[in-house]
Amino acid sequence: MFKILINLALKNAFLRASRAILLVIMIGASMGVMVSIEGLYEGMTSNMIDKTIRSDSGDISMFAKEYRLKNDIKYSIKNATDIAKTLDTLESVEAIVTRVKVSGLAQSATKAYPSDLIGVNFEDEQKFGKFSDFIKEGNLSLGKYGCVVGVELAKNLKLKLNSKVVFTSQDANNQIQSKLFRVKAIIHTTNINLDTRAILTNKNRVSLYLGIPETTATQIAIRSKKDNLQEILKKKYKNFDVLSFKDLNPQLTQMKTMTDIFNSITFSIVMFVVFIGVLGVMYVSILDRIREFGIMLALGYEYKYIRLQVMFEALFLGLGGFILGSIIGYLLLLYLNIYGLNLSDFADGMQSFGMSSILYAQIKLSYFTTSLYAILLASILSVFIPLRKIKKLNPVDVIKADA
Repeated sequence: MFKILINLALKNAFLRASRAILLVIMIGASMGVMVSIEGLYEGMTSNMIDKTIRSDSGDISMFAKEYRLKNDIKYSIKNATDIAKTLDTLESVEAIVTRVKVSGLAQSATKAYPSDLIGVNFEDEQKFGKFSDFIKEGNLSLGKYGCVVGVELAKNLKLKLNSKVVFTSQDANNQIQSKLFRVKAIIHTTNINLDTRAILTNKNRVSLYLGIPETTATQIAIRSKKDNLQEILKKKYKNFDVLSFKDLNPQLTQMKTMTDIFNSITFSIVMFVVFIGVLGVMYVSILDRIREFGIMLALGYEYKYIRLQVMFEALFLGLGGFILGSIIGYLLLLYLNIYGLNLSDFADGMQSFGMSSILYAQIKLSYFTTSLYAILLASILSVFIPLRKIKKLNPVDVIKADA
């Protein structure tokens, strides 16, 4: 009996071929666009988070107490090199870097802008987060006076490769110091703080400029996938602020949450469209076959079998749309994952918000499994209203009306 029901449902689902095909195309196109948008938005936020982790905070960062509040070089980690070596021996630590940062004023030939001078070890930064990936122009062959500047800072100061920039700030003895640099590379990290303020150069030169030992650092950044490492370090280094990526970048965490909410709203709208589409087709299909159902009931065909048949019809239509939507969605995601969505015409505006001008999508199996469950659920729910029409049917009246 079950096999007969499936065969009848499959035949009747596509009995009106043009109507069924239009519904399948509608479901498929809606799902394909929805899945591609979901992957694109998630890819955008994940890319921003990944680049911020790689270029700045890591998964965990350590600071001296009061440093982040007062932003003063005297609140630094004095034995940072030894601490970094100790942490690097931990199995859960994937990579670690130490940095020295001081705030001041950057000046070009025509403009001045608040900025941060950051001393780093570029070899360690390459291991930590593939720093070379952030280079938009130039290279890391800095020479004696070379530096790397953020893309927005370069724009604000009208800097180009080999341009001169002077950085002025207080050293560890509260004396005003100035240092001349020549721009050797321009970076775009999508981290607003770095892109709009950063001048990066070798850590030993910044230490000399500030009059502090080379073993001193203002930040120790750590890459690790171990969830409880932060709690372990908090207990071990109680005199330091041990902060996670989420603690340091609440705006990106909030952006990820907002993206998830937006995707959920889009998903709900598309599923409602699927529900209405299947409902309309099934309702019209039942009205077209109302005499058929009346005769079946008059011959003793039980209502529960009609209900199962109608549900299977809706499921076949929904599955057809899902298969088409999966093909469309995967092809769109694959294209966006490889080539991205090029928004170069809006590059200036997007860079000011810390976004890349080319957005790449992510591909996740969950996009398709969630869509499958939702489409099947929408298909089943859509037949309840049409089924009420059959349940209230009086077979005798139907046969008489068509006699």
